[in-house]
Amino acid sequence: MNTSNNLILLSDAYKYSHHKLYYPGTTRMYSYLESRGGEFDETIFFGLQYFLKEYISGKVITKEKIDAAEQFLLKVFGRNDVFDRSRFDYILEKYDGKLPIRIKAVPEGTAVPVSNVLMTIENTDDNCYWLPNFLETLLLQVWYPITVATLSREVRKLVAENFRETADTDMIDFVLNDFGLRGVSSMESAGLGGAAHLLNFLGSDNIVGSLLAQQYYGTDKVYGLSIPATEHSICTLRGEEGELEVFRHVLETFPTGTVACVSDSYDIFRACAEYWGGELKELVLSRQGTLVIRPDSGDPVFTLLRVFDILFAKFGYTINSKGFKVLPPQVRVIQGDGVNLHSIRGIYDALKINRISAENLVLGMGGALLQKVDRDTQKFAFKCSYAVVNGEEVDVQKNPTELNGHGQLIKSFKKSKAGRLKLVQTGVGYKTVREEELPELADQLVTVFENGELLQDIRYETIRERAAR
Repeated sequence: MNTSNNLILLSDAYKYSHHKLYYPGTTRMYSYLESRGGEFDETIFFGLQYFLKEYISGKVITKEKIDAAEQFLLKVFGRNDVFDRSRFDYILEKYDGKLPIRIKAVPEGTAVPVSNVLMTIENTDDNCYWLPNFLETLLLQVWYPITVATLSREVRKLVAENFRETADTDMIDFVLNDFGLRGVSSMESAGLGGAAHLLNFLGSDNIVGSLLAQQYYGTDKVYGLSIPATEHSICTLRGEEGELEVFRHVLETFPTGTVACVSDSYDIFRACAEYWGGELKELVLSRQGTLVIRPDSGDPVFTLLRVFDILFAKFGYTINSKGFKVLPPQVRVIQGDGVNLHSIRGIYDALKINRISAENLVLGMGGALLQKVDRDTQKFAFKCSYAVVNGEEVDVQKNPTELNGHGQLIKSFKKSKAGRLKLVQTGVGYKTVREEELPELADQLVTVFENGELLQDIRYETIRERAAR
């Protein structure tokens, strides 16, 4: 069932009753998006342009879509007084199916501290007061590319720190590779998460991310780059006795350039000591390129330390200017199993203690990059903060009282903001204020969508440059 082409069906079921439940006389609703906190102190805003282009730009309401929604929602509710097709008929007749809303947002790629407004939405037609928060369900899904972009950027910070401390090179664009395509919930997730990761790194086996960047962010460049690499179906095809010959075949098939080979099918330590560093050593060292050896099981820290001990003994090493060991350029290691932000910290700490340079290792991250995140990773919320009711401007705010784990009454962190908002840059960074406050400071939120039209079409290169700051 393809619902993606019918915007009318892309909301929570309960929201179809809201046109009746808003207080009589409501004519304007204004809501905002923020990260209320979470694992990271700031977020990288990314992905809104995809949702605007894919779902809400242009003529998105048609008679056929209204008819289909009416039939379907009658079955959902079992009554005919919830869904009101006249609300959508009005948009079709007056605006030719284009949505009478205005969306402002921080420029994509911007790093914004948590608890700040990232986006606002309001209706531009008084009869469509119900529309901004009807769209919450869809637009709030921008939490996903924002969170992946933020997580990937945090890994880059960690990588950069360890390269500064232990390596003579700052070439880190290919240190973290996206291995997550097979582990996500959908190809749409793969595209959004993959493109979010590519704001920070260039290594990726998730080609859907590059395709999304091209289709929705106007770039001709392919940002996700990869190399020839084996999997276990290749390395086990000749059995344990034939593993050495498979390894030889890999090297002879790609005699130049970088090639990766999973080497833990039977015994990663034997593979490193007897095959790569033994029978095949001269072949490895004579290549015009790099062999990347991949362990894929066991504790990452202990496995990597033993692998490096064997490889240093077999291939030798140099000591760089910072006093850390570096393998010959023909040999490197990739860790793609059990990799997440926490384990990366542990791996780098262990390498540092053992005087092993970070430049010996690249990483692959799958589920932990694209799938082990959710809306609460950064506590995203979409809340109404302003309305007009019977001609009166109203500040709208929630401020819950709750019981903590000790049974004490406290005010919740879920307190929302009130009023029409703007994001300003002060001498100490970004700050969210009411529109009328700090008039000398310009609003950093830009109108990106109004009355069915996309007003900003940002190129992927611009977003990457902004995120790199």
